[in-house]
Amino acid sequence: MAELLYKLGRFSAKRAWVVIASWLILLGLGVGAFLAFGGTLVSTVNIPGTETSKVTDKLAEEIPDTSGATGSIVFQTEDGSEFTQEQRDALGTLLADVEELDGVEQGIDPFDTQAQLEDQRTQLEDGRGELADAREQLDSGREELESGQEQLDDARQQLEDGQSQLDDAKAQAEAAGIDPAMVPELAAQQEQLDQGLAELESQQEQLDQGLKEIEDGEADYETGLQQLEDGSALLDLASEIRQVSEDGSTAVGSVMFTDSLFDITPETKEPVVEMIENGLPEGVTAEFSNELTMAIPEILGPGEAVGVVIALIALLVLMRAILPAVVPILSAIVGVGIGTTAALALSGTIEMMSVTPVLGVMLGLAVGIDYSLFIINRHRKQLKDGYDLHESIGLANGTSGNAVVFAGATVLVALLALNVSGIGFLGLMGNVGALCVAVAVLIAITLTPAIMGLIGIRALSRKERHAVEAGTIERVSSASVKPMRTGRAVLTGVLSIILLLVIAIPALSMRLGMPTGAAEPADSTQYKAYTAIDENFGAGMNGTLLIVADTHEAVSDDDLVSQQLEIAQQLGDLDDVRAVAPIATNDDQSVIAFQVIPEEGPSAESTEQLVHTLRDMSPLDGDIEIGVAGTASGNIDVSEKLADALPGYLALVVGLSFVIMVFVFRSLLVPLTATIGFILSLFASFGAITAIYQWGWLADLFGVHAPGPVLSFLPTILIGILFGLAMDYQLFVASGMREAYAHGNDARKSVQLGLRNGRAVVITAAIIMISVFGAFIFSDASMIKPMGFGLAVGVLFDAFVVRLLLIPAVMHLLGKSAWWIPKWLDRILPNVDVEGAKLELRHPGTGPVETVDSEDGEKADTADAKS
Repeated sequence: MAELLYKLGRFSAKRAWVVIASWLILLGLGVGAFLAFGGTLVSTVNIPGTETSKVTDKLAEEIPDTSGATGSIVFQTEDGSEFTQEQRDALGTLLADVEELDGVEQGIDPFDTQAQLEDQRTQLEDGRGELADAREQLDSGREELESGQEQLDDARQQLEDGQSQLDDAKAQAEAAGIDPAMVPELAAQQEQLDQGLAELESQQEQLDQGLKEIEDGEADYETGLQQLEDGSALLDLASEIRQVSEDGSTAVGSVMFTDSLFDITPETKEPVVEMIENGLPEGVTAEFSNELTMAIPEILGPGEAVGVVIALIALLVLMRAILPAVVPILSAIVGVGIGTTAALALSGTIEMMSVTPVLGVMLGLAVGIDYSLFIINRHRKQLKDGYDLHESIGLANGTSGNAVVFAGATVLVALLALNVSGIGFLGLMGNVGALCVAVAVLIAITLTPAIMGLIGIRALSRKERHAVEAGTIERVSSASVKPMRTGRAVLTGVLSIILLLVIAIPALSMRLGMPTGAAEPADSTQYKAYTAIDENFGAGMNGTLLIVADTHEAVSDDDLVSQQLEIAQQLGDLDDVRAVAPIATNDDQSVIAFQVIPEEGPSAESTEQLVHTLRDMSPLDGDIEIGVAGTASGNIDVSEKLADALPGYLALVVGLSFVIMVFVFRSLLVPLTATIGFILSLFASFGAITAIYQWGWLADLFGVHAPGPVLSFLPTILIGILFGLAMDYQLFVASGMREAYAHGNDARKSVQLGLRNGRAVVITAAIIMISVFGAFIFSDASMIKPMGFGLAVGVLFDAFVVRLLLIPAVMHLLGKSAWWIPKWLDRILPNVDVEGAKLELRHPGTGPVETVDSEDGEKADTADAKS
């Protein structure tokens, strides 16, 4: 590899314009592909197979009208007064017009909704009055029937008495030998009695029918009363749900889309926002929720430009020459352009999160500048030693370029390993990041040598060029380097570990989540909408949960309200539930959907616990299965899925770290200490992120106005990127120590020699990365801010505390044992030769041969030591 890179470096230097033109053509092709095939970036995070996804799919199947995405619009009067009737009518018409747009299912008028809620309460009160009147009428009717029955009974008794008297008269007539039938008076009396009895029977039938009607009316009354009580109880459970604030100055309208939250595109949402903004009545403002206006972050902005300027300043300080300082910046920009446009060209066919190309820009800029810097720094040293220009470029590419390729490969492995998590969007982020890193490596080993070939000796400052011509370049002899004191090594190591452990303490309470509207910039419409809802309707209105109850059998119309109440009461009895309301049913009323309003916002711990409690309740009494969906629930599921994947990914990366460094350093203790150092810097980064973005420490300094859970995929991304960068710094620090030790120096002295040779370039590289990553801290995008901070502080801890303080101290204390390796393992390990030592033997150049002190104090030339 080193020989191949040596030849590639010389070719690039000699055919500079060919190489430069080739990269510019690739850049043009990337831009063209983006313009031709680029699609729309999405702002939502979706992981198929989560509980929320399953419930959403069921809802789409059973109640399609409620399965689409819903965005909220907060209307407010400019002067804080109550909406006028004219304003209400205009907003209602505007929301009705929105329904004509493609992809819009319904525009919900908050004033109509609020009026319906109030009408329901009025109807219930009216119903109570009507039922009371009905009760009075039933009681009055029953009294009349009972009185009629008494009169009928009295008349019946009179008829029975008359019949008895008539029977006695008939008996007397028979006793006198007279046939009663032949007595006209007796026959007439019997006929009258029979007619009276028939009339009584008819009246009895009428009374019985009236009594049945009264009993039926009483049954209907009891049913109506029960439905009224159930309806009243349901309204009480939903009493905290409002669409218009109590003072009448704020209203929350909604727009329902045909597509789900994860499928809806900006092309569908943007016309809605535009129509609302253009159609507002005078004196009314509108703010839009995250679901409607999730901003796509700028790939490059003012903050990134500041970071690049800081990187340029660091390069100028290191090199003290403008041209070589500019080369890494130009190389990185070209690489970023090619990598990001190539990735964005795929966004037309692959669903890509808006933060994905930004991650590519972060990595492309940072590693692109650093990798070019490593090669240029080696080239400049060789020019000072009198090497021929093209030979120096070739050797720099074969030695430092070889290390760059290896370092880049470790970053690629870590990023591509994100696919192992099984989480699609995370794997895609890793792939795009890996693409940008791969381009940065190729740029460094081709474009950088080409530009250095054009620059020639001007890679050195004017003062350095004069010194080379005069042969007065100052060189520090290895004999003047002394090992650090053991006491200092112990103190440095202990203090470094304590510092990192203390900073890592907040990580013990780290919670993962997705940003809400509260995390958006204070002047953004999402933030204003979120806070307006919070202040006027309660925090829980921003984290509405959707509950789907499946009874497994059809529910009749008469039983529907009681069934809804039974479920709603069980939901409403839970802690941290503020309100519950039924919102829809399927055709046979076997699936009932409810809206549940938590006490606190979507990112609160209580809301997260509530989601788990609701799921644990299933099935309810009667084998009613319930599921939880909604934006808040979806974010919780995504965060938990990522948290579950985190330990496995960390174990994979740590294992890779150890194995790779065993190959590079042919040692067991050096990889072990380097891996432990990586873990310490990683958890310190987690602690710093938690303290600032979750606890709110130094919130004003970093623009955190709403502390909350840590971005759910940030720890995983941080592990992958910091692992690669940590290996870079370990390589450029410890390889110098190994080289010095291999040349015959004392083990402890080799630590200082390696540190002296690599310290300046590592410090500069770290400053560059910190400035590039740190520039994203002040981005307007809520997902980008913590990512930029995490990467910047991670590099700070790993480069300055671990690689430049802790590792040298530990290496000093380990002494010779740091380089111990079992003989059997040493025999089977391939010789990686990251530093390109064999290449230097084959191409000694024209520079001076440096001698180093052996452990016995004797001199050994470089070639002998390496051989």
